[in-house]
Amino acid sequence: MNLQKPYFVSSASKEAMQYKTELEKQYGSFTADECDVIIALGGDGFMLEAIKDDLNLNLPIFGLNFGSVGFLMNTVNDEHLLERVNASQSIDIAPLKMTATTSDNKVHTGIAINEVSLLRETRQAAKLKITIDNNSRLEELICDGILLSTPSGSTAYNLSAHGPILPINADVLALTPISAFRPRRWRGAIIESSSQVEFEILEAEKRPVSAVADNVEVRNVIKVAVAQDQEHKIKILFDAKHSFEERILNEQFKF
Repeated sequence: MNLQKPYFVSSASKEAMQYKTELEKQYGSFTADECDVIIALGGDGFMLEAIKDDLNLNLPIFGLNFGSVGFLMNTVNDEHLLERVNASQSIDIAPLKMTATTSDNKVHTGIAINEVSLLRETRQAAKLKITIDNNSRLEELICDGILLSTPSGSTAYNLSAHGPILPINADVLALTPISAFRPRRWRGAIIESSSQVEFEILEAEKRPVSAVADNVEVRNVIKVAVAQDQEHKIKILFDAKHSFEERILNEQFKF
């Protein structure tokens, strides 16, 4: 790679903003229209926001960690930044597109890098029907919720819900229930990434459910369709010494 025009974006944290100012003095302050790479300073949550904000630029993005976990980020150090960027490993990620219909028949869309999740809104458990590629797979799931995760998101909320960790290049998605009550023994499924998944909310008025695409929430949904976004591919850059594949392998051997 020969990336020389960074566009710096940062979270609202004081430390990240100060470092952004220092980097712009050193490497220049290129705009989104001028740049050839995006450098995001913040945590994983900010990284997801930055990816979505600049999705249509179709540019690689390199994260510097000023958050907590920083699974999508790289460490902050004094090495030459552009040399690190150009020596980095590139991972292509296909996001998910959520189309949610609410009880007032309005349609809302959202893009998810990690996962689309459905969550109960009240003390009442949710009741969901799951259809995959127009085939009914589960007529009634009683649960706190369910999520459909990409490989890049499989180590996030999906892992906390006891879902499987997926290799980053695997052409599959993880469908993981959250506190399933019936059927009690159902632990989820691994499905092809090309699958069209639809969730129908049963007894939606009595058991309201919200749908969340990463950080975009839609409340009181009655139907949610999820499919891979065919219009966008996201290119995330990772230090060659600490590749994304290695991070995922490490997660599987942590106790």
